[in-house]
Amino acid sequence: MMKMKKLLCIALAAIMVLALAACGSTTQPSENGDPSSAPASDPAASAEPSENAEVEAQYVVGICQQMTHDALDQATQGFKDALNEILGEGVVKFEEGNAGGEQNNCTTIIDGFVSEGVDLILANATWPLQAAASATADIPILGTSVTDYATALNIDNWTGTVGGNISGTSDLAPLDQQAAMIQELFPDATNVGLLYCSGEPNSVYQIETITGYLEEMGYTCTPYAFTDVNDLSSVTQMACDNSDVIYIPTDNTAAGNTETIANIVLAAGVPVVAGESGICSGCGVATLSISYYDIGYTTGEMAAQILQGEADISTMPIQSAPNVTKMYNATNCETLGITIPEGYEAIA
Repeated sequence: MMKMKKLLCIALAAIMVLALAACGSTTQPSENGDPSSAPASDPAASAEPSENAEVEAQYVVGICQQMTHDALDQATQGFKDALNEILGEGVVKFEEGNAGGEQNNCTTIIDGFVSEGVDLILANATWPLQAAASATADIPILGTSVTDYATALNIDNWTGTVGGNISGTSDLAPLDQQAAMIQELFPDATNVGLLYCSGEPNSVYQIETITGYLEEMGYTCTPYAFTDVNDLSSVTQMACDNSDVIYIPTDNTAAGNTETIANIVLAAGVPVVAGESGICSGCGVATLSISYYDIGYTTGEMAAQILQGEADISTMPIQSAPNVTKMYNATNCETLGITIPEGYEAIA
């Protein structure tokens, strides 16, 4: 009996040794198909990069937007989309700052970009452009949603190119055609009120320019300038009391406060012709507008060329929107009993 137990123990031990040996071996086939000669695989060596792996940014671009409203938002989005499509998602890291309509905030945001040493700055609207121009002569600066660069940067003898480290795109729609739109829609009007923010140089430029066209058509033009949102309501009411129709240029302060304007002009029954579709959608009846997304996208294409060393920013002329569109606000037109002629596109 003892001998039998000893034999059983020996047999069990042998089985355990064979089992352990089997657990420690690999059965991965070798190049010649013989599993016994293949080396154990190294998971780290055989792992391939995931398709969803995050791309390491090669460029850092600082974006300073003057405030939040539809037109500037579209320009920023178009700029980012262009760079992501041309250079690839994740290749550009965007550092974004919104000044909230405060000029001093533009300076703070831009100074931060300069301290960080970003590769390029997008200045979305006039105040960011002015802040960037004052802050650096080395980092490339592209402006967008800027009406007139000569006015914004105090440039005499304008040739269409800023030079140095600045270029960009303009949001200026043809002011003579906007004046013609007022004449087309309101031929019997006498007094045109010009509502704008006196603190925005490009608004001042537009008002001075369109006044000449309107006066040639026989209109009496009266400027109504507000300094900020604090006197916007009172100045708008004054314009309504003395105007048959009101014109508002591509003014950022007005664009950020269209509801305030709409509450006054619609109650007074005074139509507004606006310089761009965002303002028109809030308080206007008609506009001859560019696409802010398109000029943002064009600015992004310019940025891609600069970042890749394909273009010299000092020789890049300011680009303008290729197309303008006649648009109308159906709701406001119905409220004021205005019939829009053919050839106008309804604002969605």
